[in-house]
Parts: sequence; C-alpha cells; structure tokens
Amino acid sequence: LTTAGRSMSDVIIVENTFEQPLNVELTVQSIELTEEGVRATGEDTGELAVFPPQATIQPGQRQNFRVQYVGDPELARSRHFFVTVAQLPVQQVSGESNIQLLYNFQVLVSVAPNGARPSISVSSAEIGRNEEGMPVPVISAQNSSAAHGYLSRGRLRIVQKDEGGNEVFQRELSGPEIQQSLGYGLIGGQQTRRVTLPVPLPATEGTVTVGYTPDS
Repeated sequence: LTTAGRSMSDVIIVENTFEQPLNVELTVQSIELTEEGVRATGEDTGELAVFPPQATIQPGQRQNFRVQYVGDPELARSRHFFVTVAQLPVQQVSGESNIQLLYNFQVLVSVAPNGARPSISVSSAEIGRNEEGMPVPVISAQNSSAAHGYLSRGRLRIVQKDEGGNEVFQRELSGPEIQQSLGYGLIGGQQTRRVTLPVPLPATEGTVTVGYTPDS
C-alpha cells in the first residue's frame, strides 16, 4: 500500500472450501524488521482499518475484506503489518466430544511513503555455512530508500574465487529463483538485512562477491 491515492487500500479475498459455514475474524498487528528477519509486536497501532472485521462465509462462497491505510500520510519510511485471518471455533452441541482444526493465515501488509521507490544493493558478502555445514554466500542487503523493496524483484550474481584469485564458481539467481528459495526477500526502508543464500559453494577458502541488479 501507499500513504495516498488509490493504492491506500486493497482487498484480501477469503474463500470457504468447506461444506459448512466459515466464521472468520481479521486482526492487525504491527511488525518490526530486524537484521535477521521479522518480529511481530503484538500491537495494533490503529494505522490499518479492516472492513468487515468479522464475517460468516457460506460454503463455496468468497468474502472480500478491504484493508486501508489510515495512519500518518508523511511516513519517514515504510511501515509493515500482519493482518491475521483466523477461523473462529464453532459452538459444539452439548454433550458431544469433538476436536476442531482451525486455520490461521498471516497476510503481510507493507505501506510505503507515496512516490518513493526502493534502492537495494549488496553492501558486503562473505562465505558462511548453512544448517548442514556447507559453505554458502552470506550477504548484507542494503536499502538506502525510505520505501521497502524485495530481493526477488531483481537478480543476484554470485562469483567465488580461490586464494589465488582464480574464479572457481559463478551462478546467477533470477527473481523467480530467489522467491522460490528465499521468499520475497523483504528489505525495509533504510534497512540493512543479513541474508544467507541457499547456494552451496565449492570451497570454504577464497572470497565470494555478490552483485544485485534490480528489474527495470
């Protein structure tokens, strides 16, 4: 979303694929972006309005929920929220024993200052290790703009050289490949985020460089 104009609001569509009515409730909480990822605050700051906040959706039907930014129109940098779509429990018939499986989805809503565009680059890269102990590139992705952006809306070029300066590995990750392996790769406004790339390198020695080219 943006702080002004038609992009101040959008719609979340919930479809009931069950054979009985579906009761859902939408709640909002702000989130903070850290160097390692996302942290939910548990606080509704009142900057997002959701209508309707609750609904009963009949089997096979859909319900539109409109989400609109109603906060400060002069944001210093992007703000981020989780809108939680929660299935509400159904009241059981007295005397019956039953287990209810309830679904709960979190929708990420990001609000950028009106007219601002992201400016993402890779400020540093080093050889780290993944959970299996294999060498992988670890980058610091920096966004110098007030508006958030996504690594998946660009390409990453990875080059490793040995201790003698000879190139031993090269690979380019497209936007769809980044999204499939990392997710969207959200980088907040004026944020630096440390990201481990899921690309095994041939050796732990030497150096690795990673360049980022945004989509035009």
